[in-house]
Amino acid sequence: MNTAFRKQFNEEFSTEKYNQLIDSITADFDYKPTFRIGETPFFISNELKAQLLEGCNEVIAFIQQDNFKELTNRALELNRKVPNEDNHTTFLAIDFGICEEDGKVIPKLIEVQGFPSLFNFQNHLSQKFADLYPFLNELTPYLNGLDNESYLKLIEEVICNNYPKENVILLEIEPEKQNTKIDFYYCKRDIGIPVVCVTELIQKGKKLFYTNNKGIEIEVKRIYNRVIFDELDLRTDLQLNFDFSADLDVEWAGHPNWFFRISKFILPYLKGKYFIETTLLSDLKEIPTDLENYVLKPLFSFSGSGVIFHVKKEDIEAVTEKDLYILQKKVNYLPIIQSPDGKVKAEVRLLAVWKKDAPSPTLVTNLVRLSRGEMIGVKFNKDKDWVGGTVGMFEK
Repeated sequence: MNTAFRKQFNEEFSTEKYNQLIDSITADFDYKPTFRIGETPFFISNELKAQLLEGCNEVIAFIQQDNFKELTNRALELNRKVPNEDNHTTFLAIDFGICEEDGKVIPKLIEVQGFPSLFNFQNHLSQKFADLYPFLNELTPYLNGLDNESYLKLIEEVICNNYPKENVILLEIEPEKQNTKIDFYYCKRDIGIPVVCVTELIQKGKKLFYTNNKGIEIEVKRIYNRVIFDELDLRTDLQLNFDFSADLDVEWAGHPNWFFRISKFILPYLKGKYFIETTLLSDLKEIPTDLENYVLKPLFSFSGSGVIFHVKKEDIEAVTEKDLYILQKKVNYLPIIQSPDGKVKAEVRLLAVWKKDAPSPTLVTNLVRLSRGEMIGVKFNKDKDWVGGTVGMFEK
């Protein structure tokens, strides 16, 4: 894929340059990311880009159906429902494995999330690659004609929705302990909003407040939500001073309900060449005899938690809440990236934002995960064959 760029990158690559990349990221906040950063960008050909965009547009068309909320209400019944849901999601992350089918390269949808990803880290990562390899400035990590300046302006508009910065917060569970905190640091620096732990919010009537670094209570008017309820429910040690389920006078940049609506829950509905055979376990009429060709996934977990890659009949029989799991056909990931010491597999996450009054979401950039192992992105640093996360580069 884009063999000229691949050849030039591999010729210029060195361990010293990779260490410079990591040092450059570390120097920004005196913090080294705890997840593995890949040695190389993924050079995406125009042909593959067109396929990825076509697949994304089919997903977006499904989400825009008039009956989408009706179809996905069950996802909220299976979880907690937060009041004051907006008309559409604010964020989309659409993951495609780069696969081989009938001898041809084709992206296959692995997952879709109505939840933010590393929007602020990714653009900085791409620029740091370009600083070390100037020829990369001929390419772009952005979509829809965006550049670094217009991208950051759009991300700020989507997150803040014209509210004063001090009234907008990035909300997370113990942000300093999260693997993704490098993204929070860049978000705070780029946009200027505070990063707040769920335990630091105070509810007074229908209003929420946090205390700023001067000890002053500030009203929260909009929340850039990074909280995963799957994690929050496990943290019984945390003492919250507000209730997510309360009718609060606050806007959400990423309303929590969309995490459940736009999730693996919708995969069984999606049909077409870019989509994988997926069955809700409660709809499974009989257990396939060729389970080696399937993967078992919980619907609402995050970062690969709870996924069973080598499925056995007993695993399926042991699931008591069968409407909370899917059985998905495995795909044939294609080792597509030529590294100096072998081939590497890739998964491309296309990132989109959806402004409050816009008719549709806008695809803005991407995140790429690489691996030499069987499955990509199952927990940071878990798989010994894990290569890391990086960014895809498109021709301008």
